[in-house]
Parts: sequence; structure tokens; C-alpha cells
Amino acid sequence: MPREHRAAKSIRVLLAEDQGMMRGALALLLGMEADIEVVAQVAAGDAIVDAALVHRPDVALLDIELPGMSGLDAAAELRDQAPDCRVLILTTFGRPGYLRRAMEAGAAGFLVKDGPVEELAVSIRRVLTGETVIDPALAAAALSAGPNPLTARECDALKASTDGATVADIAGRLHLSESTVRNYLSSAIGKTGTRNRMEAVRAARQQGWL
Repeated sequence: MPREHRAAKSIRVLLAEDQGMMRGALALLLGMEADIEVVAQVAAGDAIVDAALVHRPDVALLDIELPGMSGLDAAAELRDQAPDCRVLILTTFGRPGYLRRAMEAGAAGFLVKDGPVEELAVSIRRVLTGETVIDPALAAAALSAGPNPLTARECDALKASTDGATVADIAGRLHLSESTVRNYLSSAIGKTGTRNRMEAVRAARQQGWL
């Protein structure tokens, strides 16, 4: 929108989305709002914090699945390095575990991508006033799903095994003994009710625990 038609004080938004077409469409649609200005766009998670420190957005709109660093990890870094920036997670994957992790990372909102852009604009304004905005269906699913039963180390072991790594490989990556890694993987398999670690990885990802 031409600057002369904008509000005197626009809400500055950083947009992190790895799909170029989606990123461009969101930037265009949000830019049509009189009081919103997209001041930065990034395609990778590890570019988010640097962009925020340079452009000083009021709100960071982050996808979860990003190359380099997830939007959830970036949200936690923003909380420490740009505490005045409010974070809204916008994702295709409405997984209960993602919501819990987003809130733990300090996010002010969590929305799925299939909503109209008008609702997204309203949510941006709401989080800027201090509100927490969460997709109602996702909030209900998160409550019914319960907390993540996996420990941080069990999650680390599952993440390290996603590329078919051997127990020895995982032990080297995590600086643990092979017996400790086996114990973590066995525990994770039991908690997810699966038959092997690859099934455990899939189950944990479906829940948003990884």
C-alpha cells in the first residue's frame, strides 16, 4: 500500500517462510492492510534473528519447518535477543506438541495457514497488545493429547537417528556411551508404543514432539 495511505505508525512485521510463492503472497496481502508493513522476509530459520536485529520488527511471523533452524528454535532465540518482538507461529502442521513447544519458546500465538489473511492481520494486532492468540481447534487437541512424554535426551537420540545412523554414530554425535543411547531409544520406543526407533521417530513427529 502506498505510504501516504498507511497509518501514521505501522506494525512492523518480519515474515519467515521457505516457500517463495507463499511468502510473497503473504507479504502482498499483509501489505494491503493500512496499519501493517512487512519490513523483512527470510527463507531460512537461521536468518531470522539477524533480520530481526537489523529491521526491529514488532511482530515476527514464523513458519515451523524451515531450513537451517526451525521456527520454534528461532522463537526461543528471539525471546532472548529481541525481547520486544512478539512471535506468531504460522504453520501447515497443526500438531499438539508443536503448540506446547511454541508456548515454551515464548511465542505469543499459534495459527494454522488455512485461515483467511484478515484473521491473520487481526491476530497480529492482538499479539501486539499483549494477547495470546491460539487456533481454538489446536488448543483443544493439545489439551487432549497431554504433555510430551519424551525426555530431552530421548528426543535428542531420536533426532540423531533420523538419517539411518547407527547406535555408534548417535553415541558419537551426542557424546554418550552406546549403552546409554540404546537405553534412550528403547525408552522412547516404549513411550510411543512403536516397534522400532524409525517408527518412534515418525510417531513423535506426528505429535509434534520433535
